[in-house]
Amino acid sequence: MNIWVGVFARGGSKGLPGKNIRPLGGIPLVGHSIRVGLQVSGVSGVICSSDSTEIMACAREYGAEVPFARPASLSSDTSPEIESWKHLARHLLTQGASSDDILVSLPATSPLREVCDVEAAIAKHTSSGADLVVSYTPSTRSPWFNMVIQEDDGGIRPFLREEGSSITRRQDAPPVLSLTTVVYVTSLKYVLEAHDLFDGTVVGVEIPAERAIDIDTELDFHLASFLFELNQRR
Repeated sequence: MNIWVGVFARGGSKGLPGKNIRPLGGIPLVGHSIRVGLQVSGVSGVICSSDSTEIMACAREYGAEVPFARPASLSSDTSPEIESWKHLARHLLTQGASSDDILVSLPATSPLREVCDVEAAIAKHTSSGADLVVSYTPSTRSPWFNMVIQEDDGGIRPFLREEGSSITRRQDAPPVLSLTTVVYVTSLKYVLEAHDLFDGTVVGVEIPAERAIDIDTELDFHLASFLFELNQRR
């Protein structure tokens, strides 16, 4: 059984243009994912899936394989992530991979992950027999307590409030986990059969909050840069 790392990085980010090749600590975000992937024990290859010639060139520079350009139909704001996974899985199967092989996704938006985070997720996939392993951090926000929605008339109400519920303290709310983009682990077979990532059995590994920054905004990028520099000084 082989382990394949996929770095999925499209070129059309609108929230933070050029995000995936933006340097953090002198290394582009896609480079951080590739560097970690190449260090993971037992990995057979690190493959970048992108529609951007700039990202593809950057990925090759950092040691990833770039065997194709991702179709534009899989690279828009509305393209489901799992469809890009399926595209890579089909490619791997045509190259002789087994459907039982493992696919590890390391999105470029989580540059603070460490090799141990990825290896822990792979080990959890093997030991649990689950279809998919995700990564998470304990959430500081709860839909039962301090998350609200605004009604059409401008009024504010709790996002989730069960009939007769009297939750008024965070400590009384059910524990909630926040998904991160640090790592996903599954099999090629599950990717090709699933319509949604949560179709099958899903388990998770906990990632320390300081390594779980998901860069979507300028503020996220500055926070990740600060934490990266802080770690470099230690």
